[in-house]
Amino acid sequence: MDTNTHRTTATRRTKKIVIGAVAAAALAAGTFGAVSASAAAPAAKPAAQQADAAGRNLTTSTHLTVAAATKAATAALDAARKENQRVSVSVVDRNGNTVVTLRGDGAGPQSYESAERKAFTAVSWNAPTSVLAGRLAQAPNLKDIPGTLFLAGGAPVQAQGAPIAGIGVAGAPSGDLDEKFAQAGVAALAK
Repeated sequence: MDTNTHRTTATRRTKKIVIGAVAAAALAAGTFGAVSASAAAPAAKPAAQQADAAGRNLTTSTHLTVAAATKAATAALDAARKENQRVSVSVVDRNGNTVVTLRGDGAGPQSYESAERKAFTAVSWNAPTSVLAGRLAQAPNLKDIPGTLFLAGGAPVQAQGAPIAGIGVAGAPSGDLDEKFAQAGVAALAK
């Protein structure tokens, strides 16, 4: 074989190897791109959409708006001011999450958290906290439930008999006064 034929054969082999490598790289890139694209694209879930559309797995709950919660808290705080009481007022939603808390001028530092806990307790049991405090004699472990406070001053807010919020007031010299002010907040929502 002469030198020219050897070079031509070697050149052809090199071209075939390069073309093969380029084709393999293109194929790999295409496969990688397709896998990446399918991994990035959200998968359709028609079964979940059908279940949601049927509504069998859904529930609806009612919540106070921020404006309504603020109205209730302001009414409770105003009722306390009229009697020269320095309190904090908290309104929580059905899940016990604080919607609004107002700390009145001169209210004690403990009143802020106490108001939230009374509101949480009232909505959790759908009962005024003064009533719930009486249950401690039969079930003293109730007081160990995190976030609760079984002292008078919390009132539930209801819609069609179900609790949708709780209003808690703390800082007056008696729980009876705190609860009276919380009830003023509830009454303001009916207006």
